[in-house]
Amino acid sequence: MMSNAAPALVAGHGDYASGLVSAAAEIIGEVAAFVTMSNRNLGADEIERVMRELVSSRGVRVIFTDLPAGSCTIAARRVVRDHPDVILITGANLAALLHFASHEAGTAYEAAASAAERAKASVLVVGLPGGD
Repeated sequence: MMSNAAPALVAGHGDYASGLVSAAAEIIGEVAAFVTMSNRNLGADEIERVMRELVSSRGVRVIFTDLPAGSCTIAARRVVRDHPDVILITGANLAALLHFASHEAGTAYEAAASAAERAKASVLVVGLPGGD
């Protein structure tokens, strides 16, 4: 994470965000690097409004979302369009959050890019087709 960095926003369906942050805390201890939000019971405009409020009030510079075409990502894309200093990572996983929270990076973009690479590298297929 960037030195003296603002928290990143983790947003998604249901308990996705709180679950990921909770899992990260189990592994590396308390994680102040993240603010969470759920889209539960929110319409598209409300998701965007809440996200904009969190970006403004908490100084968020990185947003992690669950699905590339999900409602949180669509809202985040609108926020990023109006805030070019905010970076979006879609399809985020636990590996991405752990890396972001525990590694130094100079800029929001560097932190996000490094976390995204870690996320991609953590997805594996194990076993051969037709194997026992």
